[in-house]
Amino acid sequence: MAAARNASSDSDLRAGLLACGTGQNPQADCPAGEKRMGIDDVLRLHAGEFGRWQLRHFVLTCAAWALEALHTMVMIFADREPAWRSTVPGVDPPDLCGVAAGDWEWIEGAAASTVSEWGLVCGQRYKVGLAQSGFFAGCMIGAGIFGHLSDSFLGRKGSLTIVCLLNAIAGLLTSLSPSYWTYAGLRLLTGFSTGGVGLCAFVLATEPIGPSKRGVAGMSTFYFFSGGIAVLSVVAHLFPAWRSLYVVTSLPSVFFLLLILPFVSESPRWYLIRRRTSDAMETMRKIARCNGRELPPGLSLKLDDEDEENLKEEEQLKAEAGSIIDVLRSPATRCRLILMIGINFMCAVVYYGISLNVVNLKTNLYLNVLLNAVAEMPAFVVTAVLLDRLGRKPLGLATMALSGVSCLVGSSLPGGGAGTIGNLRMACGIVGIFCMAATYNLLFIYTAELFPTVVRNAALGCVTQASHLGAILAPLVVVAGERLPFAVFGACGIAGALLMYYLPETMNKPLYDTMAGIEEAEAKFVG
Repeated sequence: MAAARNASSDSDLRAGLLACGTGQNPQADCPAGEKRMGIDDVLRLHAGEFGRWQLRHFVLTCAAWALEALHTMVMIFADREPAWRSTVPGVDPPDLCGVAAGDWEWIEGAAASTVSEWGLVCGQRYKVGLAQSGFFAGCMIGAGIFGHLSDSFLGRKGSLTIVCLLNAIAGLLTSLSPSYWTYAGLRLLTGFSTGGVGLCAFVLATEPIGPSKRGVAGMSTFYFFSGGIAVLSVVAHLFPAWRSLYVVTSLPSVFFLLLILPFVSESPRWYLIRRRTSDAMETMRKIARCNGRELPPGLSLKLDDEDEENLKEEEQLKAEAGSIIDVLRSPATRCRLILMIGINFMCAVVYYGISLNVVNLKTNLYLNVLLNAVAEMPAFVVTAVLLDRLGRKPLGLATMALSGVSCLVGSSLPGGGAGTIGNLRMACGIVGIFCMAATYNLLFIYTAELFPTVVRNAALGCVTQASHLGAILAPLVVVAGERLPFAVFGACGIAGALLMYYLPETMNKPLYDTMAGIEEAEAKFVG
């Protein structure tokens, strides 16, 4: 009976996108010479779900994720505390805070980092965290604003162009900062633009991909982010001075604007909801031709809430644009948004919190960051392999719960950093961040599938803001001690898993275009 109910639910949920020219008999119930289909059906039946066009477009677009990694993680190296030494013979104090100003010096010189140049040590050390929190605060603001703009008149490609341009300008200006407060302000501005890079690139890369391939492709975007972190560790080793590092990490944004973005296409789904049907059809023809296929004569695109008759004018206007207010007004999406906000917040607290604990280890900083980036990649492999076998909801629930349990085990271990206990706590942290990296990977594709095209970027921007809020608060948890942070991370992981339980499964379900389409599908499912 459960299997029959699931099959019935799947059939009902798919109904929102099915029109004449789809299904088992593509010619059924169609006017002569005319076939109207949703984009998912055109990709599945005629243009190809993931061919050469989608592969090229996906790689070019997702290169922006590496840019986000450069602008985000550069703070690890730019704001590091360099090595220092005593200038008094025979005196080797463990902490420079108790040493007179003229009795010690920076080994690499004052220009090595922001800490050494502006004396951000001892009583001024809080300013390092202030600048980093300011960056994530900027990300939180930018994610919401650019999430809305990319759903409205700017579009996905237009928004990505703006954020990359702002990133390049702000990053280059940061290298010229004459004072700490100028630096902190420019990092806030960089965060504002960086907050929109990942979500704009993600939606633009995955929307032209067919439903059966979209999950694995969406999970693969995070390889570009981890790859960017790995490249950053090498670049930082070659350019250790913080000002030159900001120049080197900002120039790729310029190259992306000039050499890559001109070859990236706007999303056909955005064209369709903006009533630019001819542009959407032209993009679909390009996809089909590049994939070695051809669209049939008389084919036209339709939104998922569109009848075979002409839409009323007010319905057309409503379909063109949406906002986060529309998400909250609709019972079909309101609960989804609230749950995803909580889940993303919990995930970010755990992910960034455990990451900060690893960075604070007294090891080679460049090698440590490189190994952390490489260590996340197996998590992406696991989620990519299991995503379309277990489903979004079971996989997300399992990874968050396992991360939470691992951290709770770490919090239960007695204090003491060295020996067997220390190694066990480190192992708990590795398992925790492995699972939470897998969850982070999953949440982008899950969120994109939970909301229709007209508000997808707005919803992604909103939940990304929740993630940035978690990133802002994570350092405050880390400074609480040795065992308490693990307890907090464990509680967040378990709470996130409980919230995940109440979300619907989206595996192999249609990617709806409008609020009316998803509301109709939800009504049929409940009925």
